[in-house]
Amino acid sequence: MNYLDNAYQIITEKVGGWVEQIVSMLPNFVIAILILIFFYLLARLAAALVSKTLSRFSGNVAIIKLVVSLTRIAIMAAALFIALGILELEKTVTSLLAGVGIVGLAIGFAFKDTIANFLSGIYIAIKSTVNVGDIVEFGDYYGTVSSIGLRAVKIRTFQGQEVVIPNRLIFEDVYTHFTIYKERRIDLNVGVSYGEDLQHVEDITLSAIKSISSLKKNKPIDLYYQEFGDSSINFVVRYWVIFEKQTDYLRALSEGIKRIKSAYDKNDITIPFPIRTLDFGIKGGKTLSDVFSLKQQYLKQKE
Repeated sequence: MNYLDNAYQIITEKVGGWVEQIVSMLPNFVIAILILIFFYLLARLAAALVSKTLSRFSGNVAIIKLVVSLTRIAIMAAALFIALGILELEKTVTSLLAGVGIVGLAIGFAFKDTIANFLSGIYIAIKSTVNVGDIVEFGDYYGTVSSIGLRAVKIRTFQGQEVVIPNRLIFEDVYTHFTIYKERRIDLNVGVSYGEDLQHVEDITLSAIKSISSLKKNKPIDLYYQEFGDSSINFVVRYWVIFEKQTDYLRALSEGIKRIKSAYDKNDITIPFPIRTLDFGIKGGKTLSDVFSLKQQYLKQKE
C-alpha cells in the first residue's frame, strides 16, 4: 500500500504542478494567440499596401507577387518567434533554429533542383524582361506567359495547351521574346510573271503595303528580288507592324496578302500558277507530230 500511496502522491503532485503551470501560463497563451491573430491581420494589410505601392512603380506582376509573399512570410515568422518568447520557450526557439539549419542543409542536398528553380524564379522575377502576358518561344513551345511562379513559368500556347517550364531551364537556356519591343517584322514571299515590269511591280507592291493599318510608320518597307523561279520571279517584301498579341501578326500578314492581290488585279499584274513545259524536240527525243503519227499508225494496225 505504501508503494501505491507514494505513486499516487507523485502523480498528484505532477498533475497539480502541470495544472498550476497551465493556469499561471494561461494569460501568456491568450496573449500569444492574440499576437498571432494581430500579426496575421498585419501581414494581410502589409501585403495589400506593398502590392498597391509596387503596382505604381512596376508593371512586373512576378516581382510584385514575390515581394508580397516574402513580406507575409517575414511578418508571420516574426510573430511565431514573439509568441514562443511570450510562452517562455526560448530554448524551443534555439532548438527550432538549430533544427531548421540542419533540416535546411539536408533539404538542400535532396532538393537541389527545386532550390535552383526557386532561385531562378527570384532572378526571373527581378532581373528578367519576361512578364505575364508576354509572347515567348522556348524550344518547341510558343505562346503567352500566363504566370511566373517561384518554381516554374507557365506558357499558354495558341492552341490552348498550358506548358509548365521549370525556372532553371528558362534561366539557363535560350528563349525568344517577341513582345519586348512591341513590334515585329513580317517577311512576305511573292512571285510575279516573267512578263511583268519589275520596277512597276515594286512600286505597286510598296504602295499596297503602305496602306496597312497597323504598319510602323517609322520603319522602312523593303522589297528584294530573290530568284528566277520555275514559273515566276520571286521576291520578299518586309514590313514592320505593331505587335502585342499573336492576332496582330496574323491580321497584318492577312491584310498584306489581300492588299497586294487587290493592287495586282487593278494593275493587271499576274501572279502565275506553276507551269510545266513539255519539250518533245530535244535531242534524242520525238516531236509532237512524230508522236501523233506513230499513234495513228498503231490505231490502223489494230483495225
